[in-house]
Amino acid sequence: MADTQFSHVKPGDTPWRSDGLRDFFLYRDLGVAAATNGKVIAHLVKANMAPEKGTGWHRHEAEFQIVLMMKGWARFMYGDQEMLVEAGDCVHQMPGIVHYLFDYSPDMEYLEIVSPADFKSIDAPAPAAVPAAQAW
Repeated sequence: MADTQFSHVKPGDTPWRSDGLRDFFLYRDLGVAAATNGKVIAHLVKANMAPEKGTGWHRHEAEFQIVLMMKGWARFMYGDQEMLVEAGDCVHQMPGIVHYLFDYSPDMEYLEIVSPADFKSIDAPAPAAVPAAQAW
C-alpha cells in the first residue's frame, strides 16, 4: 500500500473554517494532509478580520514551508527585516525562522504548504520592533 493517495479537491469540496491556527484568518483544507498521511499540509488562508496585533513573533517546527500570495498583500517581519509579500510572490520560510505577520489587506489570500502537516507554532522573543498595521 502506498504512503500517499491521489487527491483532487475542487473549490466547493471543502469549506472555509474559522477554527485554524489564527482566529483572524479563515482556512480551507486542500486534502493534501489526508492524502499524504500527515506528511504535508496544503491549505488556503485568507483575511477574516482587520489586523490588530497580528501573529506575534513565532517560529514553526517544520521541515518545509512556503507561502504563495494569491490575492492582496501581507507585511511580515523576518528577524529584523520587513518584507512586503504581494500577489504572485512566493516565500520559502526556512525551518525555524522567527517571523511576525503584522499587517495584511482585506482581500489577502495565500496558499501555504508545510511539512509535516501537524507542524507546531512556537512563540519567540522579539528580535526587532514591529511597524504599525494600516487601518482598513
